[in-house]
Amino acid sequence: MATHNNTPRTNDSEYRCTLKEEFKYILLPVSYSLVFVVGLGLNITAMYVILFRTKNWKPSTIYMINLNICDTLYILTLPFLIYYYADENDWPFGETMCKLIRFLFYTNLYGSILFLSCISLHRFLGICHPVRSLSWINGRRARFVSVGIWAIVLIFQAPILYFSRTRSNGTLLICHDTTSKDLFNHFVVYSSVVMFLLCVLPFGVVLVCNGLMVRKLKEPSVGEGPMSQRSKQKSVKMIIIVLLTFMLCFLPFHLNRSIYYTFRYLDIHNCDMLRLANNAYKATRPLVSINSCIDPILYFMAGQSFRKSIKKLSMKSDKTLSTLQ
Repeated sequence: MATHNNTPRTNDSEYRCTLKEEFKYILLPVSYSLVFVVGLGLNITAMYVILFRTKNWKPSTIYMINLNICDTLYILTLPFLIYYYADENDWPFGETMCKLIRFLFYTNLYGSILFLSCISLHRFLGICHPVRSLSWINGRRARFVSVGIWAIVLIFQAPILYFSRTRSNGTLLICHDTTSKDLFNHFVVYSSVVMFLLCVLPFGVVLVCNGLMVRKLKEPSVGEGPMSQRSKQKSVKMIIIVLLTFMLCFLPFHLNRSIYYTFRYLDIHNCDMLRLANNAYKATRPLVSINSCIDPILYFMAGQSFRKSIKKLSMKSDKTLSTLQ
């Protein structure tokens, strides 16, 4: 049997494959700790500016505050996982908390993906169909779309509350990041459907929207004048950031997880392949968390008002420090 919380499914009782993944007890706590400190600071700052310093809420602002909420809730699950992996897979919080943390972890992960996709679609309409977008896009519709996204994510992630289980392993209590061995085949089917609907399809939308935006921005008539030229440069930077977020944070994790799940589902009796797939999957898990540190860059680039608010906050803190000194 494998010596980790995701025991590979095998039909041959004589077959044993020990997965060597001790590196995760250092990699995951350290990476999650860094993301928790940096990401929480950035997202709380962004949330404060959006809620208390932004007067006119545009549709993009509504999507960004929802993205900010997803990232913040995601980050707040990390201390539990930091403790769990630092203590080498010993979960002290009980099965209910195990279910809740896994549920929040994946709910806010896929919520982030969908709201990033909405931001790309919103900018695509504004750049490629500026006249029509005036009637298509407004604050009321953006709020309606946001509620719909939360409903979709919560419905699709509800089965996590069923699949997530704890298991006693000697003196340890394991909190499965997949499910118990007897439910693993069903879990693979479920997670594959969720990945396709909530990651692959949104990524396809992002690719198409950003590709069409790049083509539009290359047209000579676009970007005339100093203000429009700055707007064009900002749009290009946001396109790059969104694409990098998907390609560096989301795709490696989902690709390696799919390969690892497939190997276990097919019950492949090749320890080297199984270990390689498992190690790649575990190594790319921190990349998903880095997304919550990258998203605040989008808030910063979203508008001049956000940057002015950040400058005011920094100037106020400098004055406070000078008076204390």
